[in-house]
Amino acid sequence: MGRVVSNKMDKTVVVTVESYRPHPLYKKQVRRIKKFKAHDEQNSCHIGDVVRIEETRPLSKEKRWRVVEIVSKSELA
Repeated sequence: MGRVVSNKMDKTVVVTVESYRPHPLYKKQVRRIKKFKAHDEQNSCHIGDVVRIEETRPLSKEKRWRVVEIVSKSELA
């Protein structure tokens, strides 16, 4: 699951997925952020939405994920 940070492209959204891992030496929780370009067929996602994505066949040079469902809508939209 991740949060939509950009929907400026046609039928494509950028989703960030956060994970926390302990630093190998200091054991402090470090936040890791990974960005994925995901296919949104109906252009229904807006910035701030929490979505579930799944891996699929390559749809373009960088797009290999698709939006399965919108878990929660943003209050901004």
